[in-house]
Amino acid sequence: MAEKYRSLSENEIAKLLSGGSTAPDWQNVEVNQNFNPEYVVNVHFSGKITLGAFDKTFELSGGLRQHSGLYNCIIHNCVIGNNVYINKIHNYIANYTIGDGTFIENCDLLLTDTDSSFGNGVSVKVLNESGSHSIKIFDNLNAQLAYIFTLYRQPALTDRLTEKIDNYAESITKTIGEIGENVKIINSGTIKNTRIGDNADIFGAVSLENGSINSESDAPIFIANGVKMSNFIVSSNSRISDFALLENCFVGQGCKIGKQFSAIDSLFFANCEMFHGEAVSVFAAPHSVSHHKSTLLIAGIYSFFNAGSGANQSNHNYGLGAIHQGIFERGVKLGSSSYLLLPVKIGAFTIVAGKHKSHPDTLELPFSYLLENEGESYLLPARNFVNAGFERDCKKFLQRDNRASLNQLDFIVYEQLNPLTVKAIRNALDLLATLQEEEKKEIYTYKNCKITYKALRKGISYYAMAIDLFFGNELNRILSDVDLNNSDEIRKKLQADGIAGNGDWLDLAGLPVPKSEVEKLLNQIENDNLSLVQINAAIRQFADNYDKYKHNWLIENILDVFGKNLDEIGSDDIKMWLNLHNIQKQKYLELMLNDK
Repeated sequence: MAEKYRSLSENEIAKLLSGGSTAPDWQNVEVNQNFNPEYVVNVHFSGKITLGAFDKTFELSGGLRQHSGLYNCIIHNCVIGNNVYINKIHNYIANYTIGDGTFIENCDLLLTDTDSSFGNGVSVKVLNESGSHSIKIFDNLNAQLAYIFTLYRQPALTDRLTEKIDNYAESITKTIGEIGENVKIINSGTIKNTRIGDNADIFGAVSLENGSINSESDAPIFIANGVKMSNFIVSSNSRISDFALLENCFVGQGCKIGKQFSAIDSLFFANCEMFHGEAVSVFAAPHSVSHHKSTLLIAGIYSFFNAGSGANQSNHNYGLGAIHQGIFERGVKLGSSSYLLLPVKIGAFTIVAGKHKSHPDTLELPFSYLLENEGESYLLPARNFVNAGFERDCKKFLQRDNRASLNQLDFIVYEQLNPLTVKAIRNALDLLATLQEEEKKEIYTYKNCKITYKALRKGISYYAMAIDLFFGNELNRILSDVDLNNSDEIRKKLQADGIAGNGDWLDLAGLPVPKSEVEKLLNQIENDNLSLVQINAAIRQFADNYDKYKHNWLIENILDVFGKNLDEIGSDDIKMWLNLHNIQKQKYLELMLNDK
């Protein structure tokens, strides 16, 4: 039921005046039916004012109690809800709606001073400092849509997306800012043209300008201790603290940013953790992590990523400027003090150590070690697959999902061996076999990397093991409830559900998707009038259909890997394949146990 408001009585105005409060025209002040002027002291009102009832007492840490009300402040053109506490505003509060139960104390300025879209529509020069991959941010941006916007640069596509985001920004543009219910803002400086959602906690922020803090009652945001942000959007369950500096940034759900970390023109999606270092023009897909001092991430795209202490990249060719970029596929780790001269392309689950200035491209050889020896880049193909740390990483990411919101923006598949990475492994195996068929060499050269003959032979062995393990695990899963002596039942289980999922796949920033399905969506965006809601619904459909897509891809590739058509497969074949899987699994476990 809507609140009922009324004008102040003569008696109430007299009490307000006796408490040191003033207004040019008390007729511009409306109050809740249960308003009590006892809890308004030393307040100057101007513009249109609406005040709630002040019945609640806040209990603070240490047992201190403060009664809701307005004290020692200047308030202009505001709607203030029930049981709000505002005290010691050193400058003023202007043009805000403040929700029930909010607590604001010892702050400088809260102001909306223009038509504001609160960070929506801000252009971010992500991936490349030149701005050639710029995208616009908005409240419901997810990693997958951002990936499409950033990596697919067809003018028809980018123009459509830009138009839709601009329209969304215009639809929420207001001259009155919003502070939600049960918000706490304490000991903070300037909060200007910033929208703040329910249950947000803001303690000691220095300045927040032109942004949205999309806190939710069941997924609050925490901002504290010296934070400065401008032109930003922060999503639910995130925590930004300890003198972090963010400019032109989107922060996804469940992120942690702090300990003097600074970022410009960057996107951080679900569960990223960024401390101490620096980011410039970074696309950090879910679960990207940088915890250490002297670490620079610049002009790159990352996913399930980890940067060691002092990891660094350079994107600046002094003749051409800062135009280069780095592609880091899922699961890359940069070792301490590692260095990469961009452009580079680093394959999935590769560990990089040392300094690399020859622009290595390892996309076709995933799960490798990229090492430096006397200034040259050496690759150990597939070595990371038998690294005990990789096995640990596969299990930890799901445990680090900090998102509590029922409306999760990013879609994440946590399977590290999936159709995309396994297809890359199969291609890598073929590539190494082709190199091996050449004249035997002590060292092979491939895309600015050196591969020793010994490393090549081991890579072939490890890639073959990965393929056997993956398909064996999937066969065990698919046939878990089937009598392995019944060939007809086996063939029935190995039937595909259509062709969706066949062919090549892409990793949309944490979500593996068949390439054909992505191309259908791109065509729809370019040619149909899809709304942002409809585009995100289509991306959600990708996630919902992942198991179906994967099953179809598995059936297509299992038959290819084992060289038989479905009607030729029988009980003996399955038993033989599963026996091979068990042998490889035992070898894999032994390698894990012996890994140093």
